[in-house]
Amino acid sequence: MANGPKLPRPDEYRSRVTGTGLVSFRIQVEQTDLFIRAQTDLADLARDRVFTARSRILAWAESQPDFLTSLAPLSSPVPAPQPVRAMLAASRTALVGPMAAVAGAIAQFVGETLLERSPEAVVVENGGDIWLAGTMPQTVGLFAGASPLSMKLGLYVTPDRLPAGICTSSGTLGHSYSQGRADAATVAADSGALADAAATALGNRVRGPQDIEPALEWVTALPGVRGGVVIVGDRIGFLGDIEVRPL
Repeated sequence: MANGPKLPRPDEYRSRVTGTGLVSFRIQVEQTDLFIRAQTDLADLARDRVFTARSRILAWAESQPDFLTSLAPLSSPVPAPQPVRAMLAASRTALVGPMAAVAGAIAQFVGETLLERSPEAVVVENGGDIWLAGTMPQTVGLFAGASPLSMKLGLYVTPDRLPAGICTSSGTLGHSYSQGRADAATVAADSGALADAAATALGNRVRGPQDIEPALEWVTALPGVRGGVVIVGDRIGFLGDIEVRPL
């Protein structure tokens, strides 16, 4: 893919969350690739939840063919199961297609179950999109590809701000669809699905440094969005109830 966006190596963005005293493990099921940190190794439980999430999403897609391809919100003719319900709701808030919320939705779906066994801390990263919860402060580094600001700054998340979804869209790296050119468009939100969908919508609105401020003002006005960060080259902007710190 010489003419396409650079695909980041997992080790590049899986160093984004710092903390001590946690066990790390990886779950891979088809396209789903999770990196999880918890108090103990909960890989078997996490894998079961991934299978459940994927089976529900695929079953819903069979009955609703537009679900996998629509770039606009969709209505739900019948009550949807989680995590599909979270994806549909987030897409309506952020005005994007439901699959824009899939990584964050799966991360939260898995993480909420693990939290019952690991109440102090759970961090679930799904392709660079993160859901985290617990009683420990966490720092999430901002990965922005070739930008000189990549991994120089992070979002510091205190326990009173948990649980939270922290998700990133990029128009210059990775395989996710974006209409913009931001190196990183990151959103912190009340849920993983909303953070993921809103990050996509934020990134779509940024084609250059001049778009940073209006795009952040738009995304932080969405219900459930706590704040956002946009990086374009050597330029950065952030807005909302978030704390940005040097790494």
